[in-house]
Amino acid sequence: MTEPTLSVRNLRIEIPTRRGVLTAIDDLSFDIAPGEVLGMVGESGAGKSITGSAVIGLLEPPGRVAGGEIRLAGERIDDLPPDRMRRIRGRRIGMIFQDPLTSLNPLYRIGDQLVETILTHQRMTTGEARDKARRLLEEVGIPAAGERLSAYPHQFSGGMRQRVVIALALAADPELVIADEPTTALDVSVQAQIIALLKRLCAERGAAVLLITHDMGVIAETADRVCVLYAGRLAELGPVRSVVKHPQHPYTIGLMAAIPSLTGDPDEMLAQIPGSMPRLGAIPSGCAFNPRCDYSFDHCTAERPALYETGASAAACFLHAPEIAATAPAENLKAARAAGIALPQPVGEAGR
Repeated sequence: MTEPTLSVRNLRIEIPTRRGVLTAIDDLSFDIAPGEVLGMVGESGAGKSITGSAVIGLLEPPGRVAGGEIRLAGERIDDLPPDRMRRIRGRRIGMIFQDPLTSLNPLYRIGDQLVETILTHQRMTTGEARDKARRLLEEVGIPAAGERLSAYPHQFSGGMRQRVVIALALAADPELVIADEPTTALDVSVQAQIIALLKRLCAERGAAVLLITHDMGVIAETADRVCVLYAGRLAELGPVRSVVKHPQHPYTIGLMAAIPSLTGDPDEMLAQIPGSMPRLGAIPSGCAFNPRCDYSFDHCTAERPALYETGASAAACFLHAPEIAATAPAENLKAARAAGIALPQPVGEAGR
């Protein structure tokens, strides 16, 4: 098998505070293959952005990687000295942030910023770098690219600025691109263009992509696989078609049910997940989602579920563990089955 571009194993991120140590990411593992787009989704506070920050070595102090490991093309990078990580960042890992204005210096021309990035990571003359900068702007769909090299960030629209940021992220031909909410601040029509552009460019270059978003619609259109996070823990992981069409974790089911339908009853109320994401200092025992889950039972509060295979995907839910699920109330199993959860056999009325 091809070695994954990014391999995260048992990642644990802690944030020391005066009241104790908070665990922001708890035992998270996933891989991204070359040319693959992995979507990472969850509510605000699920741990998406802090995972991306850990991969690129930009955790905000006092946050720290307290366990596990992060490997880029087989090389461990989570324990590298800052100067070595600085050489990897930008050269082998590109980053696209939510707000393009945070990535672009308003005092410098677009061309100068691109040229500086290229010269920092690649050996070429200034003229060659400027020519590459022009080609990059053409690749990302900016018209009159040669002339726009002399423009400042404020002279571009929001969508065009995001295209420039994508060009910056790809300037050094990285192996991995981390896109953190790259379309949130854009109009819907522009979102679709940016997502299509990012997917096409990375596929052509063979770069792996970690796409961080709260939008399941963006995930469905863009990703090859999807990683669902809840309270810093992996809830579900699998091919995007399987997870979107047949979600197997109650949290993923809730996320999918909350997406408005174009064909449903216009007077019907939107579904919602009761409650809210727990604070880091108040994560429930057992399954972190159990207080908000319609199918939870006694075991869910006593023990944390492992990741169970559920066909094409895997879900951290005891409903997929035959011996444990058999102890759940019959009404919970009936409701779970009605929601589309593929209960293992023997479970439920037939197994009682």
